[in-house]
Amino acid sequence: MLESVGVEPPDEEAYRALLAAPGCCVSDLAKRLGRDEDDVRATVGRLEELGLLTTTSDEPVRLLPTRPDVAVDALVAVRRAELDRVRAEARVLVSELRAQEQHRPENLVEVIVGQDAIAARFAQLLNGTQEQLLVLDRPPYAAEIEQSDTTVRGLLREGVVVRGIYSPDSLDVPGGIDEAYSAADAGESSRVHPQVPMKLAVFDRKAALLPLSVDQLVDSALVVHPCALLDALVEMFWLLWDQAVPVVTASTDPLEARLMTLLAAGFKDDAIARQLALSSRTVGRRVAELMDTLGARTRFQAGVHAQRRRLLEDT
Repeated sequence: MLESVGVEPPDEEAYRALLAAPGCCVSDLAKRLGRDEDDVRATVGRLEELGLLTTTSDEPVRLLPTRPDVAVDALVAVRRAELDRVRAEARVLVSELRAQEQHRPENLVEVIVGQDAIAARFAQLLNGTQEQLLVLDRPPYAAEIEQSDTTVRGLLREGVVVRGIYSPDSLDVPGGIDEAYSAADAGESSRVHPQVPMKLAVFDRKAALLPLSVDQLVDSALVVHPCALLDALVEMFWLLWDQAVPVVTASTDPLEARLMTLLAAGFKDDAIARQLALSSRTVGRRVAELMDTLGARTRFQAGVHAQRRRLLEDT
């Protein structure tokens, strides 16, 4: 019965004999068991080490068995502690194995197929982000916008650095410009770029999610783990970041701030008018005034100059 907690059958036999004759000496126990005294002394030493008996200081030494319930509980606790140590060591081995497997060529990139699967993987990577999130934003989206926005807001509250570069298409969807400014107000470092080449999200520089095909943005995707490709994607993000124009919230004239952002993103008058609920004539007049004030030769140049000037004023 006690073999499962580390007691060998001959030792258990001696323990049972002691329970029937507590206080006997080694020679008496040897006679009861029909075994050699030296062999029994070795058994007594093992039982004492396991806490199944204690010895007296009398001469001859008397052997006192520990109550079975107390002794077995102690043995079970020792075995449980040993199993916990083995489990902990196994987890360390698994972590080391995963680290080795992660650097194998076949494990550096995973392919995900289907919009639901992509949305689930994106949410998993997003929830695991602890330090920095880098995003190239352009539609269409695999995940629900409201759900991912809520998660990103939570990351910002937890101190995660979030940087986003918006494409003109992102700002052109209903409520897109308002969402960009809402994210900036929440603490996101937001910029706009007239030519965002692809969708991309980089999570703590440990993984990147991007579409498998630019033409099929939500049907299939890649998750890239640490490798030269991930480094190249991060470098591409920072090159675009340097070229992009900051989204700067304007405390005095929010309408003007949105006008500058849309200009810098390359929007035409009609598209700006639709976004800002203004007439095309009003937009044209305000753009002309802005270009004249800044001495800009092109509409895009006016948007860039205006945004950067506003950024300097706010800082």
